[in-house]
Amino acid sequence: MIIYRGEIVEIKPLSEIERSIQKNYRKYIWSPFIKAIKDYKLIEEGDVIAVAISGGKDSLLLAKLFQMLSRHTDTPFTPVFISMDPGFNEENKTNLIANCKHLDIPVHFYDSDIFEVIERISSDYPCYMCARMRRGFLYARAKELGCNKLALGHHFDDVIETTLLNVLYAGNFKTMLPKLHSTNSPELELIRPLYYVHEESIKSFIRANGIKAMNCGCAVAAGETSSKRAEIKALIATLKKTHPQVDKSIFKAAENVNMNAILGYQKDGIDYDFMDLYDGKPVEE
Repeated sequence: MIIYRGEIVEIKPLSEIERSIQKNYRKYIWSPFIKAIKDYKLIEEGDVIAVAISGGKDSLLLAKLFQMLSRHTDTPFTPVFISMDPGFNEENKTNLIANCKHLDIPVHFYDSDIFEVIERISSDYPCYMCARMRRGFLYARAKELGCNKLALGHHFDDVIETTLLNVLYAGNFKTMLPKLHSTNSPELELIRPLYYVHEESIKSFIRANGIKAMNCGCAVAAGETSSKRAEIKALIATLKKTHPQVDKSIFKAAENVNMNAILGYQKDGIDYDFMDLYDGKPVEE
């Protein structure tokens, strides 16, 4: 049950939730989900994929999508659902478990002390360190369960926000990739099947079905510390008021990098400088 615009929305029966994915949200969630899987070859026959569930809207939806896809696919694979408690309060932990039960998602649940550690070593700007520690924990559990891939719930908005974060605050052009092999766990491939799904579609689905998804449960999500990502999200929202397609332009920019018109780039740890590569040939201005 949730309260939306002053009205109580009861959680829908499981059958209705699954039906809404295939019907009401087919265009906005199911189809982009399948397209990303096909475009980037995220699932291959025989894969054992750990689907990480944080308790938030994105991961709950991702778990349900994987479960439904595994029932009806020409590419047989096995989803394994994993979740960790980084230090949630009792209400958040209870809610996470209740949501998984209602959605009929069999989840492997693990305890950790990540929030406590982060508060001690990185209390000013904890998001980056928290994400890295959570990722490492999930990698380890996925490998223990015999998985060869780990699926995370990052969506379209996460991709473009990460791109702008790097440009504006890190001084580089780097985006969030749809799949990769981490240097820390090269034998495990990380995949992002919600790559084309917009956050507003996920929010709409969660609200319409009365699912009480939680935020990440930490101080940042509660608004107690600053977040650069929140600043970028607000900036994009402002830009969209005068340029509604600006989010799509940011996304496409990572697909349309003109190597003849940049000052330098990195490839496999090697720096390439404009002056080293300049050959004097005409280039379109």
